[in-house]
Amino acid sequence: MKPYEKNDKSGSGVSRRVSDILDVFMALRKGDAEDGELFQQIEKRYRDMNEREKEALFTTIIEKIEVPKEELDPLLSALSSCGSDDPELSRLLAELRSRLDSPRLNIFRKISRLSGGLKFLLNFRGDLLSIRRFSKTNLRPLDTDLVILFESWFQEGFLYLEEITQESSYRQIELIKNSDLVHPMTGIEEMGQRLGKDRRCFALYHRLIPYEPIIFIEVALTRGLVRSISEIIGGAEDRPEEGDADTAIFYSINNPQHGLAGLGMGKMLIGQVVDYLRKDQEQIKVFATLSPLPGFWKRYLRPILEGRDEPFLLKKKDVRPFFSKKQISKINEQSGLGKDEPELFDQALLSVLSHENWPEDPELCESLHQPLVKMAYAYISKEKNRQSKPLNPVANFHLGNGATVSQKDVNFLGNPSSRGLQESCGVMANYIYSASWLGQLRRSVRLFNSIEIKGIFSRAR
Repeated sequence: MKPYEKNDKSGSGVSRRVSDILDVFMALRKGDAEDGELFQQIEKRYRDMNEREKEALFTTIIEKIEVPKEELDPLLSALSSCGSDDPELSRLLAELRSRLDSPRLNIFRKISRLSGGLKFLLNFRGDLLSIRRFSKTNLRPLDTDLVILFESWFQEGFLYLEEITQESSYRQIELIKNSDLVHPMTGIEEMGQRLGKDRRCFALYHRLIPYEPIIFIEVALTRGLVRSISEIIGGAEDRPEEGDADTAIFYSINNPQHGLAGLGMGKMLIGQVVDYLRKDQEQIKVFATLSPLPGFWKRYLRPILEGRDEPFLLKKKDVRPFFSKKQISKINEQSGLGKDEPELFDQALLSVLSHENWPEDPELCESLHQPLVKMAYAYISKEKNRQSKPLNPVANFHLGNGATVSQKDVNFLGNPSSRGLQESCGVMANYIYSASWLGQLRRSVRLFNSIEIKGIFSRAR
């Protein structure tokens, strides 16, 4: 098919590649050719675009594919002069609703019905969310259209839950293994260690994308709360016998489809898994997480120690009071700055925590233990973003879903790996899903039961 040429020769400043793909979107809107062929053009052209071109495309779609104001002016004028008792009011309002139907949303609806279209739009929104973080353009109108579309597609009838076991297909297991960004695996054998009677994995799938999970969760069945990730993904020693576990620990939740961020898939998945485990393992009474604290070191404590504390409640001057004189002397001495130089403490603490060998010194660990726990708890419980939600994204997710956390649930050196130290000084947290939340879950069971659970309830019965 002949490529669609740009109709607007006014020189809008967008690149030729952006102009070309916009024309294909316009053609799809008008129905100028077969939808499938037009979508193939869009998919190919979009795949070749860089980030800057994608941002220009998003901006141009918002500007060019919209309801023209001049089409609404006569209708708005008629409405403004129409009295509340006028029999024409209902007709005018109905016409306004019809006219306001987003032309962008109509294009996305067409794409979503085509083979591969829904997956394309998930990736499309994933790029949009990434670019929105630094774009000077307000891209929210485009995101709103996509959210409306996904809220209709990702609901009852389209979703099903499946347990990933050692009998699952190699493709399924490999996809889960490659998508785990919370606790990455180096080989497929590690995935095998996370599947068994006391190590479970559940994934939510969409019927139109059955080959790729929307979101998945890994669960450890344990005796009591587990406070170190090595107890979960380490060896098989000290694991409970079948039927002895009383606690379910959610230790890795991953969303491979970034385009679904903010649509509540995580809460839906947790609710389904809790509902299933309560039937399959009646002795389990506690549901909790063992979660990382992403950003605690690199984007929070380190900037504060460096004096870049403007965005935070915790200031550089507030750090030293967390430590006793003895602890300050030990940290100063370990850093090489001299234990009798307390005014250099911030620099000493920055130096010590910047190196990954500090957990090897028991005395240094003792000096850091309680202060790090207290500052980590302040990070997840007090620090807020511009929307007045927890600054830490993991805390925001779990607390927003009904979990609770206290200072005693913050675990020093819960993950002493290189990644854990770089991410959060090794600190992890248990978020507890309370009895009141579970009661709310039971009251909402009809919502969750509308999602098909494939291949796992046979075991519960």
